[in-house]
Order: sequence, then C-alpha cells, then structure tokens
Amino acid sequence: MAVLQVDKLQIGYGSRCVLKEASFSIGKGEIVGIIGCNGAGKSTLLKTIRGLLPKQGGSVRYFGKPLEEYGDKELATKIAYLQQHVELGFGYTGKDIVMAGRYPYMKWWERESEADAKLALACMEYTGTADLAERPINEVSGGQKQRILIAKVLAQQTPIIFLDEPTTGLDMVYQEEIFRFAKALAGQGKTVLMVVHELNLASKYCSRILLLGEGTLLADGAPLEVFTEELLSRAYKADICVERDEVNHNLHITTRVSQEAQSREAALLKRICS
Repeated sequence: MAVLQVDKLQIGYGSRCVLKEASFSIGKGEIVGIIGCNGAGKSTLLKTIRGLLPKQGGSVRYFGKPLEEYGDKELATKIAYLQQHVELGFGYTGKDIVMAGRYPYMKWWERESEADAKLALACMEYTGTADLAERPINEVSGGQKQRILIAKVLAQQTPIIFLDEPTTGLDMVYQEEIFRFAKALAGQGKTVLMVVHELNLASKYCSRILLLGEGTLLADGAPLEVFTEELLSRAYKADICVERDEVNHNLHITTRVSQEAQSREAALLKRICS
C-alpha cells in the first residue's frame, strides 16, 4: 500500500487554479524533492495534501484512507510538517520548541512525561542542538533554529515528514546538513517530501523528483530522468544547462545567458553607471 496516493488533484486559491490533474503515489522510505519556478505551486501543493488548504478537486489518501477521514490529532501522528516560515514566540527555549512535537500523543489534561523529555533531548543531540536546550529561541542563529525545528519534527515520531524550503537563508554547510538529515531519515523508513530550490543538492540526495510547471505535474521520476535541459528549461522558462561530473557523477545545474543578452545588459549597465 502506498504511504501517500494523490489522484487528479487540483489546487489553488479561491477560483484561481495553480495546479491541476496532478497524480502520484509515494512509498515508504522515499525522499521526494518538489521543484519548480516561483509561483508553480510547490508550497501550495504541500499545504493542500497536508489538509491546511482546501483542494479544488481530486483526492488525497494516506495509507489508503482519505485525508478527509483523519482528525487533526490523528493526522499529526502521521505527518510532521516544517513550514516555510515559522514564527516562534519570545520566552521559549530550544527544548520547549522540541517538546511541542509530542502534543499529538497527549490528552488535553496531560503534561509531558520523563520519557517525552528524554526523547526531545535525544532529538536535539542528534541534530547538534543539545547545548541549546535552555537557550531562548530568539537568541540562536538561523541555522541553529532550523536544526531545532528539525529536532521537533523528529520528536513527533511520524512516518511522513514534510519540509517546506528547509534550507532557505542557510549557508551551504547547513543546507547540505539538512539534506543529509532527510536522507538519513528516509534510510530509516521515513517518507520525506521537501520543497527545494537547491537543484544541485536535490539531484544528489533525493531519490525522486516532482517537477511542477505549466500548471501541472510536468515530470515525476529519478533525478537523472527529471533533471534534463529540456524539462528544466520548460519549467523554469530559462535556458538551463545540465552537466554531469565525470569523477563523482554529481549533476551541476546552471543557467546559460546568450551573448545577445550579455551585450544588452552590458550596454544598460554602462548607461546606469556612467
């Protein structure tokens, strides 16, 4: 049985359709990168299949059960979701944030148990944030905050993990670290869906790519199948160059700029700076 089954999904805002006729099935242990140009519907797709936005058509099933049949807490035991922008209040420590991942398993009158606390600290130790357990969250760096949020996702102990642009604003060391975490989780049987902009890292770490473009799911497959110059150029509306390193076989994805465009830009820059 598929972990996630999406059939003929149509998503958008109000009467505006962003993505239509999207169908795909995802299994256990996959790390799936969702890519596409700005406005293609990547974050909207993730929010819709999580139930945070109403779908315009089609169906979404988790473990064979329709999304609509899940209650909020039950769904929170299936999917941990790290949103693109997370607002964290003052006064909370790193440990407070991670402990919040345990809420789906507690009754309204219950407090966190000693076992919950030990799990939270283990998650922080794994993400290299144990020394930030008592530090106010507003006093840590962007990279540290993101690793604390990854620890919260781990503490939720769900079979499915959604990450919406988890590396935005991070330096290259933290960016690759997040991808390594995601791949390690997939190796433990977790299913990871992540919205990404770093195509080179996605090609290196993701087992599968969903490419959104032209208002639909333009391609679905392994990185080598999806990361072609033709498909990427269509999706990003630019001249994309894809090269493969002969030594480590990693892909290197860049844009090409025509000589004509370079000359035009140079002439305009000369006028601006003169």
